[in-house]
Parts: sequence; structure tokens; C-alpha cells
Amino acid sequence: MYFLSMLIASQMEPTYARRVYPCFDEPAMKATFNIRIIHDPSYVALSNMPAIDVSEVKDENGSLWTVTTFNTSLKMSTYLTAFVICDFDYVTRTERGNEIRIWARKEAIKNGYLNYALNITGPIFSFLEDILNVSYPLPKTDLVALPDFGAGGMENWGLMIFQEASLMNLPSDEFTSRKAMIALIVSHELGHQWFGNLVTMNWWNDLWLNEGLASYFEYLGATFVEPKLSLDKIFYAHVVQPVLREDSEIARSLSESEDKIKGSFPLMSLFDNITYSKGASITWMLSGFLTEKLFIRALTSYLKEFSFSNANQDDLWTYIQMVIDAQDEVHLPAPVKQIMDSWTCQNGFPVLTLNLTTGTVRQEQFFNKKNRKSTDSYNNTWIIPISWMRNGSSQPLTWLDKSSKMFPEMQVSESEYDWILLNVNLSGYYRVNYDQLNLKRLARLLENDPKAIPAVSRFQLIDDVFALTDFGYVPIETALELTKYLAREDELFIWNVVLLNLIPDSLESTLKNHEVYPLLKKYLLKRMLPIYHYYAGFIRQNADALEDDYFAQAYLEKLMATACWLGLQDCLDLSSELFAKWRDNPEYKIPFLIRRTVCCYGVAVGSDKEWNFVWERYNHTDSVEEDEDVLLYAMSCAKESWLLHRYLQYGLSDTLFSSNCTSVIILHVVTKDIGHRIAWEFVTENWPLLSQGYGHELLHDVLKVMGRFVKTDVQIQELQVFYNATLEEDEREAITMLLESAKLENIERRKLLIKVANWLEKNVDD
Repeated sequence: MYFLSMLIASQMEPTYARRVYPCFDEPAMKATFNIRIIHDPSYVALSNMPAIDVSEVKDENGSLWTVTTFNTSLKMSTYLTAFVICDFDYVTRTERGNEIRIWARKEAIKNGYLNYALNITGPIFSFLEDILNVSYPLPKTDLVALPDFGAGGMENWGLMIFQEASLMNLPSDEFTSRKAMIALIVSHELGHQWFGNLVTMNWWNDLWLNEGLASYFEYLGATFVEPKLSLDKIFYAHVVQPVLREDSEIARSLSESEDKIKGSFPLMSLFDNITYSKGASITWMLSGFLTEKLFIRALTSYLKEFSFSNANQDDLWTYIQMVIDAQDEVHLPAPVKQIMDSWTCQNGFPVLTLNLTTGTVRQEQFFNKKNRKSTDSYNNTWIIPISWMRNGSSQPLTWLDKSSKMFPEMQVSESEYDWILLNVNLSGYYRVNYDQLNLKRLARLLENDPKAIPAVSRFQLIDDVFALTDFGYVPIETALELTKYLAREDELFIWNVVLLNLIPDSLESTLKNHEVYPLLKKYLLKRMLPIYHYYAGFIRQNADALEDDYFAQAYLEKLMATACWLGLQDCLDLSSELFAKWRDNPEYKIPFLIRRTVCCYGVAVGSDKEWNFVWERYNHTDSVEEDEDVLLYAMSCAKESWLLHRYLQYGLSDTLFSSNCTSVIILHVVTKDIGHRIAWEFVTENWPLLSQGYGHELLHDVLKVMGRFVKTDVQIQELQVFYNATLEEDEREAITMLLESAKLENIERRKLLIKVANWLEKNVDD
């Protein structure tokens, strides 16, 4: 017998409560709620508060229904009201009188998939209560894992809802990366129980008071329950670095004026990286210059003052100011509001330029000089905390509160061992542009003693200099000078940022055919060997020994893939060895850290035998979704054209694939160096068939990838001939513009690659 099971769950944020019950659906209009749900007796109903009564009622047909009545809620915003009707099971534990239950599908509960989430929820609750010194006001907390949910998680008071993938973990899986993901999501939603639920922003323009603060505490909570995670490295790699990359392109400040965000403003667009990650980064900076002790003290008084009510950004500044005024250890150059408004009310962020001879530091808004129009005026200034070190010893925090300022203590001597590092451990939300003199000294220092610079600062130095190159502040050669030391770099998260800059995933296929490739191969492999062999040793002997190494789980794949892509024989051999083991015994599990690379290169170095084996595994019914993705990708790695042709043909047949795989196959093949022509011909020949199933989205995606190969107008015309016949006029224009800009980008990139090649020629033997 197959039973169909039903499930109902709500999601009210930002403005859906009004579709469920009549209300003034605004965050500041808080009220208490009495909720009663009438439902099928074989299901359970959950809401924000505990159920106080369960009774039965008959409808006019004589069928029995259950009526569940919940206790009156605390005073809260409409967007946090919630209910779930399900036939799930739960695991439970009580922490300080708070009954915590985690609900999920019965098998998942039975198999222990929710045990890890249950083990950490109570401790994170207690951690937050203790640090904030404000107790959690509800008697119970339910966390529900849904098979499918639009958001990753939702913080409804007392009834948090998650996608089950964000909450589940195989009891046998001891790898930190999986646990870290669960700990971060749970910790984020728990942080909201204070920032958002107890104290709510007055209006959506200050959404960052919810999301930025929850994102900040998410990292504190997760590293509390998983102490093997390094807080500053993971915060920088996950939060600060990605949002710095994005923030310069987005024309929006963290806090907007209230009148800008009303009427038909698309509120969902505020739930973006600026709100979450820039909000968290600014909070990190604030906590840094106030000291954590004072920052938390201010948050406690802010939470107590505005409990069950609403606050705006200025309220937070006022409470911080009160704490600052009541002590005399920390001195600020200006009122808190003035300092912080410069970060939350202006777009973008600054770049500091340091001149070592004069000790002058100046600031300007970081923007792309290559696209700058002379009419743009960027005269924003920020009030910037500068944490810095000189020759390895930390210096007292100093401030830049105007567009430029001279710091006599930053003038250096003639000695090349005299160096300066600003924004140590990324305490501030900005980039730093050093003069040539200091960069030479830093590059030399890295070659002699890389550990003299803290790991997060090494990451930042490299990330900043590549970003400065991209935006036209410094020549590419400057960035390359800082990569010479890499043979002595043993941190994967730093290698990852180097590789993402030198060999972005989108360029692998085009770089292969460029004269820079053999030079890059020689230069990089020489530097990669130490870290490659260190990790290859684990993979060969005991991959489980890496279960606590979070960055190996996050970034080893990129390192391996690059080593194989650069043709490192040992990497290709390792892939073949592990692939052969798997072929001889399909029960054998290739270490998941590098499974994608091993399967890909196993097929690439192999013949049709290897390819057919992967195909056979793919058609094996018991493969999990993530395995399927790896297998689909691996089959596109074949080095023989006929295999790729056949693969694409298979992709067309309905019987062999579920329909959404066809486009995945095409997109995998089109990104490969020998695959892009094959895939393009395949798409053009089979368009009538493909366009029924996938329409223009597929074509757009394929053309985007084809754009990487476009260098001449003739090539654009060739693509145009085809899509002029298949697309509507407005779409044709959009694609033509896309290809035109791709062509210009490729021409620019060629110029850049020639510079890189010339530099490598000179330095490849160093």
C-alpha cells in the first residue's frame, strides 16, 4: 500500500500574513495571537505556542476532525506567526526548561538523521542566553525539517522551519563540513529569537538589524558548538570576502531611508548578501573597535529596552553610545552614530592607499576604474578604524576620519625588513592598496617567513591585490609578485583564493588553448607540490583522518582539480588508481572530498570502458542525487569526441534520462575544451526538439558559455545566424549585446594573459 501523506507549512515573511488572516501586516504593529487549527485526526498541528487543548468535532457529514487550540502568544509581529500540519515524528530534549523538539519524516527520525541538530540546539540556546544575558521567553521550541522549503530556514518564534537538507546528517558522517553547515543555519535562526523576534526592526529598511546581527551570531554560535572551526578564517572566507567582491557592484546601502522602501518596493530584494553579509561584517568591525565586552554590554541593554517592541538603527547607536560614555577605556574619534552611519548609509566601501615614505593614508570609494565615467563623483568618506602591525608587532588602533591623514608612526626606514600591514585580520570592512615599496617588502617577507603575517592577513593581502588588479588600481604583475612564495603556503583557504583568481572555473576551458598554459603549469605546479603531496598522502592512506579539517572538505577539490588540469602526473595517476578501485568494486567509496575530480579524470584518462562504467552506475537505481550530479559531470570529461557525441545523443532520449538532465548534460559538455564545438553543433542541429523541452533558457545558458570563446566579429556572426532564426527580436538584441561585451572582455583578457605570460616567462624558473 502506498499512502499519500499531506503537509502544510506557512511562510509569512515579509508580507504574506495578510493572505492568511486579516491583519495590519507591518513589523511594528505587534499583537498577541490566539490560534486554533481544525485538522484531520491523523495529523498533528504545531504553532508558535504550546497546544493547551485538543478536542474533537464532527462536521455535517459526520466525519471527525481534531481541534487544536494553542496558548496565547507573546506580543509579536505578524510575519513571525506560523503553523505546520504534518504526520512527522520528533526527537526531544529539554534545556533550561525549554522543551526542544525536532520534527521530520518518520524514517529520518528513526535513522537518527536529526540527532546532530538536536545535540547542538540546546547548547547554542544556552550560549546565546549567557552571552546576551537575556533569557528566552518561550516554554517550548519546535524545529521542523520540511522535504522542500523556499528559504533555507525561517525563524518563526517557537516554530522554526527548515529545508530538511539544512538539518539532516547521517549519524556515521563525522565530517566537519556537513556539521558546520547545520550548525550555521541553526545558529542563525536561533540568533533571530533575540534579534528579530524579541526586538524587531521598525520597518524593512533596517532589515539588517535582524539579518546582519543574526548572521554575526550565527558564526559565534557555530564555532561554540564546533570548536574545531576557526572563527576568523571561516568568517572571512564565507562572509567578508564574498561580499566585498559584490558590494562594489551593487548600488545600494545597507540601511535605506524609510520613504524609499514602501508602496510597491520589492521587499524580497532586500534579502540579499548586502543585508546578511555586509550587515555581519559591519557588526564584526563594530565589535572589534568597541571591544567585544562593551559591544555585548550595549546589545544587552538594547535588547532589554526594546523587548516585545521595535527599534531602528539609531536606537542601536544610542545604546552603544550610552555604554561608551559610561567608561573610559575605549575612546572613539566621533559619536557612534557618525562613525556607523558612514558605513550603513553610504553605498560601497573604501580602499585605503598607504604611502610609506610619507606615512600618508588616504581613502576613496572602491570602484571599477575601468568603467568609470569622468562625470561620476565619488567623494564619500568613511570614519575608518585601522588595526595595524609593524614588523610583526601589533600597534594601537588608530582612525582615519577624513579623506587623508599623515601618520608619522607609519613612516618606514630604509631597511627592507621594516614593513607595515593594515587592517590586520580583517577587522575593518575595506581594502588596502600598498605602495610598491611596501609590497616589495611584504613579498620578500612572504618568501622568507610567511608565518610572520597571520593567515587571515595573507588571504586578505592576496584577495585585495587581485581585486585591485581587476578594478584597474594596480598592474597584474604586482599581484603575481605576491604568489612567488606559495611553495611555503600550507593553508588551503589561501590556495583557494589564489586559484579562483588565477584559474577561475569559467576560464578552465579557454586557458587550455592559450600560450600562458605551459608557463602557468610550470610555475604553479612547482609551488603546489608540497601542499598537494601533503593531502594526496591522506587520500591514499586514510582520508577519514581529514574529517576535522573543514577547509580540506571545502577546498581540496579545487586544488586537486587544478593539479590534474595542469597535467600533474601524480594527480592523474591517483585519479586512475581510485577510479580503478571503484570499477573493480562498485561498493568502494571514492573519498567524497575529491570524488568529482577523481571521476572526471578517471574518465578523461581512460577509454570507453571507464565511460561505460560511469554510465552503468548512473543508471543504477540506488544512486543518491549528489552522486548523480558527479556522474553526469564525469561523463562530460571524456577526451574522445565520439564519446561526447554519443553522450549528447543519449541525453536526447526520454527513456534514458529524466527530462531535466538533458540541459545539464549540454551545459557540462559545452564548458569543456573539446566539448564546446561539439555541444554547439548538437544544439543547433537538434534545436526544434530541444526548444520544446527547454525553450530559450537553455539557449541563453549555452550562448553565455560560447561567449567565452568569442574573439572576432566573424564568430559572433556565426552564432547570430542561428539565433536570429530562433529568437524573438528583443531577445536577439539582448544576446547580441551579451556576445559583444563577451568579445570585448575576451580581447581585454587576451591582453591581460599576454602580460601574465610575459611575467611568467621571466619568473618561471625562480
